[in-house]
Amino acid sequence: FGPDGAFAVDLRNEAAAEAFLKANGLEEGKFLCCLSRLRFTPYWKVKPNIKFDEKKHARNEAMKEHDHAPLREAIIAVVKGTEHKVLLCPEDATQMAVGKEMLYDRLPEDVRRRVVWREKYWLTDEAISTYVRSAGIFGSEMHSPIMCIGNGVPAIVCRFEEQTSKGIMWRDIGLGDWLFDFDKEEEIKGVVPAVLAMAKDPAGSRAKARKALDFVRRCQADTMDELRKHVGA
Repeated sequence: FGPDGAFAVDLRNEAAAEAFLKANGLEEGKFLCCLSRLRFTPYWKVKPNIKFDEKKHARNEAMKEHDHAPLREAIIAVVKGTEHKVLLCPEDATQMAVGKEMLYDRLPEDVRRRVVWREKYWLTDEAISTYVRSAGIFGSEMHSPIMCIGNGVPAIVCRFEEQTSKGIMWRDIGLGDWLFDFDKEEEIKGVVPAVLAMAKDPAGSRAKARKALDFVRRCQADTMDELRKHVGA
């Protein structure tokens, strides 16, 4: 098993992250990050050489409420059940609009006051410097959670068929109870309790993330040892 390279990303932009948190009233350890996406990334909105795909667009429209309702419920539960705030942030340049439409704008007003929507895209260094100051991350993306675990930050992954099978790695690294398949209604019910538990037990959640990271690092070492056998390094 060769872990995804994103587990090893160590880029940082501490100044940018600290400035953003200060400007938006987010305190270290007292907020969760949430990412969301559509079934298919609408690249045609941000890349001029990508043509509009009517079939993918139709699938996105059909599933976007289904896929975002559990995340909204989790945000509401966190805001009402803990002292944490929630930061809505993107993994790609199409997701700021998705987060605003499907999460931020549809939250009750009393909840929205403790939710921050990141309007502008960021680069990996600032993202990681923000994640490491959070109490954890949840949502329907993969590589931000991978980078979080790679830095010892708790991360809950929600996935669906269109994302292929890559989410299975969460079970491989011992985080199966932080993995939820949105194509299985019985699993969706577990999202809110899992997010709340992560928020309410920061020490336990960090320990769980660290245990997964230790396993990943052992696998990384084994992978490189095997590679050395073949390249003679």
